Amino acid sequence: MRKRSLKIAGHRTSVSIEDAFWAELKAIGRARGLSLNQLATEIDATRTGNLSSAIRVYVLGEVRRRS
Repeated sequence: MRKRSLKIAGHRTSVSIEDAFWAELKAIGRARGLSLNQLATEIDATRTGNLSSAIRVYVLGEVRRRS
């Protein structure tokens, strides 16, 4: 589990997720030409639960789509 700060819509927030999710989130961002902050802002805009869970669900969905 790793805690990192992200800037979403001009505000700093901390997110704690497992290293594997951070690594995959970075890879998704690189593939889409987005920074972590930009990608997190997209995820944040559509979430209904907490941000950490929303990131995990997003990453899982992206991995499934590629399979």
